[in-house]
Amino acid sequence: MIFSSLLFLFAFLPVTLALYYLIPGRRARNWVLFVLSLIFYGWGEPVYILVMLASITEAWGFGFLIAKHREGNKRLARTWMTVSLLCNLAALLFFKYANFFIDNLRLIPLLSERLSPIEGLTLPIGISFYTFQIMSYTIDLYRGETDVQRNYVAFGAYVTLFPQLIAGPIVRYRDVDDQLTDRRENLPLFSSGVRRFLIGLGKKVLIGDACSRVYEYAKGTAQFHPTAAAAWMTVIFYTLHIYYDFSGYSDMAIGLGRMFGFRFLENFNYPYISSSITEFWRRWHMSLGTWFKEYVYIPLGGNRAGRLKQYRNIAVVWFLTGFWHGASWNYVLWGVYFGVILMLEKTFLLKALDRIPRIFRHLYALFLIGVGWILFSFTDMAAGWQCFRSLFGFGTEAFATPTVWYEFLHALPLLLIAALGATPLPKRIWDTLCRCDWTAEGALDEKGREIPVKDAPLGTRGRVFGVLTAAGCFGILLLSTAYLVDSTFSPFLYFIF
Repeated sequence: MIFSSLLFLFAFLPVTLALYYLIPGRRARNWVLFVLSLIFYGWGEPVYILVMLASITEAWGFGFLIAKHREGNKRLARTWMTVSLLCNLAALLFFKYANFFIDNLRLIPLLSERLSPIEGLTLPIGISFYTFQIMSYTIDLYRGETDVQRNYVAFGAYVTLFPQLIAGPIVRYRDVDDQLTDRRENLPLFSSGVRRFLIGLGKKVLIGDACSRVYEYAKGTAQFHPTAAAAWMTVIFYTLHIYYDFSGYSDMAIGLGRMFGFRFLENFNYPYISSSITEFWRRWHMSLGTWFKEYVYIPLGGNRAGRLKQYRNIAVVWFLTGFWHGASWNYVLWGVYFGVILMLEKTFLLKALDRIPRIFRHLYALFLIGVGWILFSFTDMAAGWQCFRSLFGFGTEAFATPTVWYEFLHALPLLLIAALGATPLPKRIWDTLCRCDWTAEGALDEKGREIPVKDAPLGTRGRVFGVLTAAGCFGILLLSTAYLVDSTFSPFLYFIF
């Protein structure tokens, strides 16, 4: 089940909200989230609920042993932490990478006849995400940065929580520890969650899916009739598609979390306005970057042990980042590609970029990001290489065919809307409307005195702003529903990781 489906929007979510708010008590509500999240997860393949429950149970059980020995016998606590991590990673490695390793070993002549892929082995949805979340609990517990969770259902609800279960953001345990047992739901938080969810739904369904259609057309056309225009359309619309698809999902996850009283950290911060690759990775999929920084990069020594070891640490992190995304060599190359660029930027490129106008730094970043998405999107590396060459006119039939020109002009309004929406400008305009709403009541300062509307914090709403917000949310829901009724094309890219 995915968020952008009629089944979720008009059946699962309303029933879940009704049960959650009709049943009083924090423990009972955690039961509701735990059970219904398992139903959500197992809707397509119920058998993998057992894999998830096994991971939850072993991490919860080992947590007691880690907490028991972390103050007295640190070595024994480290042993139990290692065992717990290996148990979780074993499931991930088996389901996600077993056939990848087998296929590569079969390239060795002596092993080609002796090994064969495991038939019927499919990837449990979201295993990469929930495995990392469970590992964050185990590591934070060993470090003494969180307390042991004694309530199995509360811990299970943390892992299975359906808003962020299948595609993130990756929520570290210590970020929601208190919220599992002491969160407070309220109407302003709920309404902000509804708004955020619908914004994400619109980004994903109305823009992301539309960009995906253009990308699929351009990619298919470029394979049979290579042109530079088709190659550029492939790169540009995939770049926009993956942003609106994934950031839209993250917005929906954050919004759903608020509806149930949770406050998840942000996952995107307008990454395409970056002027370097270093800045881009501080803005894109921030929860994954934070996870690798805190649990891999810093434990390896970070940038504290000299330049060569820092390069080693960057190489390890980005090899793992690429490999985490998928069992295919193109993902590994994608990770290595960005790792090399980051090393170069830390060595001299950032200083050189500071000397040139921002517009050229921005174009530099966008071009390298686009090339990176070629590596990411083409599992057939020969086809990816051809797409890259076509960008510069090598191996092409022409710059563009009449059909490609027609499709580009047809998609131009979408391109302009998507490009503008990937910047902070729409939000700034909306915030300005909020400030300028003359019907808003002034906020109160710390001493209870009224603050003029023009000086009030963002979010102070008046009648006009409230009507505009409600009308905009209803319009997004109506248009998205109409699109979903008329189309079955609404995949999530990160659904497969």
